[in-house]
Amino acid sequence: MEWWLIYLLTGAFVGFFAGLLGIGGGLIIVPVLISAFMAQDFPDDRVIHMALGTTMATIIFTAAASLRTHHQHRAVDWKIVKQITPGILLGTFIGAAWASALTSAVLSGIFVVFIFYAATQMALQFRPSPMFQLPGKFGMVLVGGVIGVLSSLVAIGGGLLSVPFLTLCKVKLQHAIGTAAAIGFPIALAGTAGYIFNGWQQTETFPEYSLGYVYVPAVIWLVAASMLTAPLGARMTHSTRTALLRAIFVVLLYGLGIRMLFRIVG
Repeated sequence: MEWWLIYLLTGAFVGFFAGLLGIGGGLIIVPVLISAFMAQDFPDDRVIHMALGTTMATIIFTAAASLRTHHQHRAVDWKIVKQITPGILLGTFIGAAWASALTSAVLSGIFVVFIFYAATQMALQFRPSPMFQLPGKFGMVLVGGVIGVLSSLVAIGGGLLSVPFLTLCKVKLQHAIGTAAAIGFPIALAGTAGYIFNGWQQTETFPEYSLGYVYVPAVIWLVAASMLTAPLGARMTHSTRTALLRAIFVVLLYGLGIRMLFRIVG
């Protein structure tokens, strides 16, 4: 339990930036948990799987809070949520199963590629120009499946993928962000269920207080701290320091990505 402080500080940091920049913290939490779990002698070949599963479980709570806020501001298009959720649920659960079957090196490589993508997207503040209409029911299920698989593989709430997609399909940015927040909740639920279920299928002995690939003590401390600091970050959204803090966050993402890349090569 001496690691509770690491989880607490990580949750506080992630919660603040989630409130400030409107982004999820999975890309920060996963590398921190990998280092913490390795130091605690968790099974070497399952460390990243446990980091992903544990992070996905924390997203359940942050996504629920974000969903509630955006719903109160009438920024959620529930018709889109209803159409895309079946694909999200199926794709996220499949993604968790796929992650369980992949080696740590391959899974780490996928994560590194995505962390560089996310950092570059944030640095450029890229928003695609509206060009298309939303696809039909089958198309929405297919898109949801793709978003679900990728989100599950890198333990994110899907906003980095769903916001550009919705913007591209002529959904107003405010509604795209709010709807993406709502989509994050089924992603987190199905992803967590997938990591728990697939972890239970493994023969390794996991640490005490684990549910499959989800390490419960880390979830508790991460969520408790992030819930306290997220409102503080939200209040600073319109501060003149926001651009500087965004730049710091982007540099941190690149740093974590490079560190993981060297670990893979090493």
